[in-house]
Parts: sequence; C-alpha cells; structure tokens
Amino acid sequence: MADWIETQVITKVSPRSVAATVARLTGILSAKGMKVFAVIDQSEEAREAGQQLRETTLVIFGSPAAGTPVMDAAPLAALDLPLKILIWADGSRTNVTYYSPAAIAARYGLSAELAAKLAGIDPLTDALIADW
Repeated sequence: MADWIETQVITKVSPRSVAATVARLTGILSAKGMKVFAVIDQSEEAREAGQQLRETTLVIFGSPAAGTPVMDAAPLAALDLPLKILIWADGSRTNVTYYSPAAIAARYGLSAELAAKLAGIDPLTDALIADW
C-alpha cells in the first residue's frame, strides 16, 4: 500500500495554516479563471455528525475546457475529474495532497496531449506552497 501511495499521490507541505492554504488556493484558482466546484470542510462535516477529525478540507476544481476532452476520450476519467486537492493538518504541519497527474493519465491510458491537460496541477501546487 505504501508503494502505491508514493507513486500515485503527491504531498507537499504548506507554510500556512489549513484555512490560509485553502483561501490561497481558491484565490489562485479564481485568478487563473478555473472553476471551483466545491470546497468541502470535512472536519466541519465530522463535527456536525458528532465526530472529530483533524482540519481537513477538500477542494474540487478544474477547467471544463481542459477536462471535457479527457472525459470524452476516457469516460471513466470522470471518476478522477474534476481535480481534487486535499489540504489537511498533520500535527502542526499543513499538507497539500493530490493524485499525481501522471498516475491519472496512466490509469486511463491518456495520450500525451490529454495528459498535459492534467499536468498544470503540479506548478499550481508549487505556487500554492511558495513562501512569498
């Protein structure tokens, strides 16, 4: 299982709190003209159910212009699209975790052209965690 996670999932560390990282991400997405489909505060949902969960927020976003050709070519890619970034607390550390775009492309046998439509998540998350 650990090997699968290491090849399928990317985690980067944010210098900000979970809330500040979520706010920064949604701001970056908006500035890039990307659509934010949902921001799910999973820890709040847990509290409402009488449960406790570390700070955990899932941001679902994308570009219909980029994602539609991917889903048209590989309909099951809709299981992974729109893209998702999980921002979560691990003690005092804030993690930014998402599926590797290469892993998604390999899972659905996407061409290089279609895989490139997913690859923007890497520089996006680099900008998100930048300390400036």
